[in-house]
Parts: sequence; C-alpha cells; structure tokens
Amino acid sequence: MPSIVHPIAPLFSERSHTLILGSFPSVKSREGEFFYHHPQNRFWRVLSAVLEASVPATIEEKRALILQHDLALWDVIGSCTITGSDDASIRDVVANDLTPILSAAPITRIFCNGKTAHKLYVKHLQRETGIEAICLPSTSPANAQWRPERLIEAWRVIL
Repeated sequence: MPSIVHPIAPLFSERSHTLILGSFPSVKSREGEFFYHHPQNRFWRVLSAVLEASVPATIEEKRALILQHDLALWDVIGSCTITGSDDASIRDVVANDLTPILSAAPITRIFCNGKTAHKLYVKHLQRETGIEAICLPSTSPANAQWRPERLIEAWRVIL
C-alpha cells in the first residue's frame, strides 16, 4: 500500500495562540482539501458551540472562524499508509514539521483531537516542540459514546 501525503496546508496566522491537531485527514477531507470535511464529523459544530459562533458552512467560513479566534489547525501526520479513514490502520508515520507554525505564531497551547493524534504527537513531536498537548475527545462520528453536549463541554477547555 503506498504512502499518502497530507494534502492540506496548515491554517494559522501570526496571531494564533492555540493549535488544534488532528491525526490525518479522512478520505472526505483529502477529497475536499480541507479539515474535517466529512459532514458527519462534529468538529465544526462543537467548535462553533464552544466559541458561541454560527456553524460555518463553507471552507471560507471555516477558515475565518479559526483565524478570527486566533486558533491554528493542522494534523500530526505528514504522510502515512492508511486504509480509508481508519485511524487504527495508520502505519509508516512521518510527522508534519510544526516549525512553520511555531516560528510564525505565538503558540502556547496545543490540543489534540482524539487519542490517536495525541499518542502520535507525544511520540513524534512533543520533544521537539517542548509543549505538552492536551488530549480532547475525538469529534469523529466513530466516537459515538461522546454525545455532542459532552463533546462541547470537554472542548470548552480551549477557551
């Protein structure tokens, strides 16, 4: 199985202070070339509720939501082998280089969207960044035991 390279550029500005990292884009996100593009992923609904903002519908609205709140968004993995969108199938990980974000923005906090992103961040990136990441419950629809209300409450820590 060939390695798949992450197709989405990091989203941040020189004012971003909080970085949210996923593991690797789903098939739908890779096709749409934007983060959390699958309509069943609860990321945008959860983040909007936490930020008390309207749920963005377009990529431009999603980009604006992140930047207006001085957030940054990317993924831990730069390339890997993966079956479909299944995090459990991830192999041959090459981590993204976070230097472009960390050298341009005053990032002081890093949050990982789910256990896979957190485990891979700790393994591949934490020593380099020197920033401990906080693991948040995954917004993936596969994380069905976390109802939206519980997710929103857990994600409030990003404030």
